[in-house]
Amino acid sequence: MNNSKSNYIVFNSIGIIQSPYIKSAPYQPLNEDDGEFVLNLDQAYKKGLKDLDSFNYIYVIYYLDKAIRSKELEISPPWENNQQIGVFASRSPNRPNPIGLSVVKIKKIVDNKIFISGIDAFNGTPILDIKPYLDKLDAKTDANFGWVHTTDDTEHLNLHIKGIPHAH
Repeated sequence: MNNSKSNYIVFNSIGIIQSPYIKSAPYQPLNEDDGEFVLNLDQAYKKGLKDLDSFNYIYVIYYLDKAIRSKELEISPPWENNQQIGVFASRSPNRPNPIGLSVVKIKKIVDNKIFISGIDAFNGTPILDIKPYLDKLDAKTDANFGWVHTTDDTEHLNLHIKGIPHAH
């Protein structure tokens, strides 16, 4: 790894995520989760919301500022005690660059606030960007489960896929 200044990238937050999650959050977004979920954009970005409400879903890209950073490039998924996989073959929040990505449903937009379905982010998480989710362009019909398909504990895996909090 090269740590020269030329490798540093600076992003500015465009707002924050409002969620009911303070100390723990689900592993994946829950579409109909309890509580209010709002993307509070800084007023300076309000004009950027023009026509966003014509889409049903958006990508939210955010900075996982509360993630525990790990330098490990191989990890063991929570439902696979003995299997080691590369961090880039995982959806773990503990990444070299702690960037979160969620697809959420737009419920409504009021002023500079986007009311959304559940998102797997802590209250106050900085938002980096928002992009529309486009049918047929973003939905890949040949997507698969990769290495995840080989797991023996499918019940535990389904809890993770559905984003349901549970004990390990």
